[in-house]
Amino acid sequence: MLPPELRGVPLPPPPPLLLALLLLLQPLQNSARGAKRFDPTWESLDARQLPAWFDQAKFGIFIHWGVYSVPSFGSEWFWWYWQKEKIQNFVNFMKNNYPPGFKYADFGPLFSTKFFNASQWADIFQVSGAKYVVLTSKHHEGFTLWGSEYSWNWNAVDEGPKRDLVKELEGAIRKRTDLRFGLYYSLFEWFHPFFLDDQSSLFKKRQFPVSKVLPELHELVNKYQPEVLWSDGDGGAPDSYWNSTGFLAWLYNESPVRNTVVTNDRWGAGTICNHGGYYTCSDRYNPGYLLPHKWENCMTIDKFSWGYRRNAGISDYLTIEELVKQLVQTVSCGGNLLMNIGPTHDGIISPIFEERLRQMGSWLKVNGEAIYETNTWRSQNDTVTPHVWYTSKRKEKLVYAMFLKWPTSGQLILGQPKATLGLTEVKLLGHGQPLKWISLKQNGIMVKLPQLTFHQMPCKWGWALALTNVI
Repeated sequence: MLPPELRGVPLPPPPPLLLALLLLLQPLQNSARGAKRFDPTWESLDARQLPAWFDQAKFGIFIHWGVYSVPSFGSEWFWWYWQKEKIQNFVNFMKNNYPPGFKYADFGPLFSTKFFNASQWADIFQVSGAKYVVLTSKHHEGFTLWGSEYSWNWNAVDEGPKRDLVKELEGAIRKRTDLRFGLYYSLFEWFHPFFLDDQSSLFKKRQFPVSKVLPELHELVNKYQPEVLWSDGDGGAPDSYWNSTGFLAWLYNESPVRNTVVTNDRWGAGTICNHGGYYTCSDRYNPGYLLPHKWENCMTIDKFSWGYRRNAGISDYLTIEELVKQLVQTVSCGGNLLMNIGPTHDGIISPIFEERLRQMGSWLKVNGEAIYETNTWRSQNDTVTPHVWYTSKRKEKLVYAMFLKWPTSGQLILGQPKATLGLTEVKLLGHGQPLKWISLKQNGIMVKLPQLTFHQMPCKWGWALALTNVI
């Protein structure tokens, strides 16, 4: 700051070399001055402000892809159900399709990914309207989709594809799209001998996190700089066993993504829905009401599996109407939707998944204004008309009413908004012209919807009204 006697007095410009040095130092000084340090305690870590981009994004794509995509039967838990629980239809599947003595490790070389085209995937994700993508870098089977130094001979560079799949997708996402790149990582591994030995000691031993998990997490963050780190699979071990708070303190203080990374709540037994950046609470979590903490609904297009299933029937997949409903409900209640697909072992996003992604993109192209960068409103859903959900943009004095059924009468009754004659304006997104409305005596308004043919509809699976100046 200038001394009082020099304020307002024009000063000569600094020499070019000095100016260059000042410009270089300024961001360093600002970041050092503004950076808050986090201690390796939940009290400190939970106080970290979630980077704003995550709440603004609202919609992401989850990808479950690994060796389990080779048998592609039942679910991504195939190995566990076959070898550990010995569920009969999994045992029979192996007996009927593979030779005696065939081991799960023998699926590794068959995970070919020969048709995987990262650019093609990136283009599909871009057109889906998603704002971030989360790839399973390692599931509970332990197979890493990058050439991990700590997963010798059980990774995608040494075995099967002989490719760094994480690097290929990360490069394509960052080069071809505006999506944020994220990674899922399973802490535990079903059959890793170190984990099993630690487990038998009631987690007094810590061979597995020290020699495998923590080095791999650091490796992932330093190599690929994910802006979402989606932890999963605590194996019944407490966060102290995983040293989760120590790792997260490093992630928030020192890592290359310390300012932008978001994390979830699965960092050890008891942390889910209690600690972490945002809450997931359970798979397919969609409470239907406002939560006080930022949350995410991670769910699957395939109702029964996260990984690809060859034995799935058409009725096993959620329709686009059901997916739009999930998105609308989730965002209205303050959450993000993370919608999962399971590619095939050879790297194809099957037509049913691609269609759903493209359909969601076409819906968001019309209605994204009511989804992206919105806030929750004082009411999440309407009290008079079912299937109406609200979001808002406070600065713009906008409220959005998303309705999933077009009324046969052509008149939509909204029980929540209070309108003012001469100030309130109502528009249908994708249509644009102001609509007529009247205040109702008891409460709310009745909106006269435009008379449109099926082909004139701005979209097919739900619509959104933009209401200006309502309370």
